[in-house]
Amino acid sequence: MSATVIQAPGGDAPGGQLQARQRILTLVMVWAILLSAPLWLPLVGGYTSLGTRILVLGLAAMALNFLVGFTGMVSFGHAAYFGLGVYGCGLILRYVTASTPLGLLAGLVLGGVAGTVIGALIARRRGIYFAMVTIAFQEIFYFIAYKWNGLTGGFDGLRGFTRANLHLGFATLDIIKNDVVFYYFVLFIFALVVAVMGLILLSPFGRTLLAIRENERRARFLGINIERHIWLAFTLSSIFIAIAGGLYALLNNFADPSSLYTDLSGELVIMCVLGGIRVFWGPLLGAAVYVVLQDYISSHTVNWLFFVGGVFVIVVLFFPRGLLGMLRRRRDA
Repeated sequence: MSATVIQAPGGDAPGGQLQARQRILTLVMVWAILLSAPLWLPLVGGYTSLGTRILVLGLAAMALNFLVGFTGMVSFGHAAYFGLGVYGCGLILRYVTASTPLGLLAGLVLGGVAGTVIGALIARRRGIYFAMVTIAFQEIFYFIAYKWNGLTGGFDGLRGFTRANLHLGFATLDIIKNDVVFYYFVLFIFALVVAVMGLILLSPFGRTLLAIRENERRARFLGINIERHIWLAFTLSSIFIAIAGGLYALLNNFADPSSLYTDLSGELVIMCVLGGIRVFWGPLLGAAVYVVLQDYISSHTVNWLFFVGGVFVIVVLFFPRGLLGMLRRRRDA
């Protein structure tokens, strides 16, 4: 699950052993930072909810990067499945039952089913056609959420629900009032999803996705069913991002059409590029940079997008591999 999952194993060679140690060091550093975040965030002017937001959007960006970075299919409409995860969770909590696990499951199912169906329809498209079709479907879902006032609340959003505490039998986790407990709950879900994502990328299926990304024509000559693999990758990416959407609904206790809008898709792409596309942990770093800049600059000026855009332009011009991609390239040099 490290940033070097796309590299071939190094065997017993000194270079392979060095890469293995670097992967372990990367994992230790990432999880040490995430596990201790509630302790050091207040010391640097942050707060626990900010760390939770980074985790949720970082997971969403990593889900998008699963498709874009490791399969090579660019989607500008992935906010559709994130937003469906948001609404799936919110609708269950609002109209059915106050169950946090059931809400997350509903968001996963709604976003995953939509991604499965749409992925099957667009798996044969390539390049700009694939990207534009993803935007078109996203706009359909946005329009439905915006206009269906009786169910979704329309422009005003879906209100009147809140995340419910978790009753484990032997204990109760207070995720309603205790922000630290909710952070670790989100971190637990994040860890599970990231572990699954990493194992998939290390599997033969994941290696096949990399082969398709690098040279689709050669992969087709080898007898690989390209469309089926792209469809499965799109489906998995939709499921992962729908889970992030469900967590986002729990974080805000609110669902609105902006979670389905093109702006969010663009923000997720920016996070991937900032941290480094094709680097496993890159989108998480990109999400951290984006969310922190947004939180800090927006507290001083309403024109925060101007400054964030400036940072994005600098990264694209001088660090085209992204921040983590740049560090990785220097390390391997």
